Amino acid sequence: MSKLGKSPIALPKGVEVQVTNDNVVNVKGPKGLLSQQLMKGITLKQEEGSLLIEKDDKLFSNGKFHGLFRSLINNMVIGVTAGFEKRLTMIGVGYRAAVKGTKIDMQLGFSHPTELEIPTDLQVNVDKSTTIIVSGIDKQKVGQFAATIRSIRPPEPYKGKGVRYENEYVRKKAGKAASKSK
Repeated sequence: MSKLGKSPIALPKGVEVQVTNDNVVNVKGPKGLLSQQLMKGITLKQEEGSLLIEKDDKLFSNGKFHGLFRSLINNMVIGVTAGFEKRLTMIGVGYRAAVKGTKIDMQLGFSHPTELEIPTDLQVNVDKSTTIIVSGIDKQKVGQFAATIRSIRPPEPYKGKGVRYENEYVRKKAGKAASKSK
């Protein structure tokens, strides 16, 4: 039995949760609408101001999906009320970014500019031309797009140059030691 799956999800005011006949959960809030397909055997029970996720013990011997779907639905509730945000910083001489329409244009030390198409349901802002802020209501999409940006030029371990998450620690390696010849 999943300890996480048993805990209820608090529903803030303005959040509506509906389950359709084909077992799809729709969470609607002030920032938008999110949907998630539930597995067979996972059910939702709505009580006063909270949501409980229940599982059918005949279909699931352990609670791995119980806790997973509780986390997914909790992230949906947080997303439609507060939203999610990932911050990336670019470290390196001449590294900079700018949003141009529906694309983000990045100068990352390559001989050509790197452009990425911004997904329609995400917002991307650039602060001080070296900090990229990715925000949206879907935690998975925000994290995936931030990881895509980071994968273009991940931080390297010798000088620490590259794109990294804010507050990410990059362990530096010692450079090539000069050898003494006899």
